Amino acid sequence: MAEELLIFKKFYSFVLLIYPVINRIPKSHRLVLGREIELVSLVILTSIIRANKTQCLIRKNIQGKISQNIDTLRILLRLTKDLKFMSVGQYSMLVEKLNEIAKMLYSWSR
Repeated sequence: MAEELLIFKKFYSFVLLIYPVINRIPKSHRLVLGREIELVSLVILTSIIRANKTQCLIRKNIQGKISQNIDTLRILLRLTKDLKFMSVGQYSMLVEKLNEIAKMLYSWSR
């Protein structure tokens, strides 16, 4: 079951950490930037579940898309930090967790 996957657990925890950050984004930017962070995060989460349930060749394709979405999420988080909607400490912690998940994804694909 996907809930037992360590990468799923780690990313689920990451999603729980990202929501308070999204809620602190000013309303004028939350509808675009906050929503995009939320959507990309949820796409990654559901893609992890889908990759776990598919055959090897299809899984590699899904894992490539997960990797692309992680890169997109990194940029969105950086933009959020640069716009001063989150602290440098929050950004560092989130990116560190995201990097750990990316490493897990790489080892999962091997």
